[in-house]
Amino acid sequence: MSIVQDYRKTLDERLAAVFDHQEGSIEDAAEHCANSIEKGKLVFTFGTGHGSFAAMEMYPRTGTVTGFRPIVESTMISFHRVLGDMGARQYRFIHSQEGYGKAILSSHQTDPADTMLIFSHSGINAVTMDIAIGAQEIGMKLIGVTSIPHSSAVPSRHSSGKRLFEAADVTIDTAAPLGDAGVSIDGLDSPVGATSTSVAIAVGQAINAVTARKLVERGVEPFVMVSPNTKDKESANLQNDKNYAELWRRLSNR
Repeated sequence: MSIVQDYRKTLDERLAAVFDHQEGSIEDAAEHCANSIEKGKLVFTFGTGHGSFAAMEMYPRTGTVTGFRPIVESTMISFHRVLGDMGARQYRFIHSQEGYGKAILSSHQTDPADTMLIFSHSGINAVTMDIAIGAQEIGMKLIGVTSIPHSSAVPSRHSSGKRLFEAADVTIDTAAPLGDAGVSIDGLDSPVGATSTSVAIAVGQAINAVTARKLVERGVEPFVMVSPNTKDKESANLQNDKNYAELWRRLSNR
């Protein structure tokens, strides 16, 4: 089997495991999201490092529902430069600093009827758990997208002693293994081909889709982002401007 097909098989298996075994949890997560959005509230999405990619994909993205609100901290997403300003060493330091997550949360006008959706492969680091515990203290429902096999094999790095899957009201287990990468190459000690980010993004989009369905079933028409990269660009832009106005309405009511 080629490396390409080996990686595809690994990713296929991990996606299938999530959607075969976590469908009920995805439905439960979407129920909380629909509850918040129906009430005119927000679903905050958060992640550090690669977990931030899944959080950002939740909105504004073609096919996503207005009401999802990514929290994106530049100090914890710019490590791709590795060296220099906001490089990998700064990220490695700052996401382990307890208290910083509380400062982040305090910068957003949160409401007890909001929902918090956190993406974290390990679910153990200080900032992630600050956000998780802080959201629950406010009264928000907490959804965690995390790897229980990985997280349960390592201790929490937060003073609460909790990991994300132990704190969340709803946990969606990506089942990604400790270490994440899943393709072995003869003559190379370390495996390659990580899958956790791809799986987390897929889970996030599934939550988004189920949330839309639940809203429609309740008689609530969701504001959905549409692609402007089509022949009908003007119509798409008009629709998306309505979506942005709806987001501003939700924010301005705080």
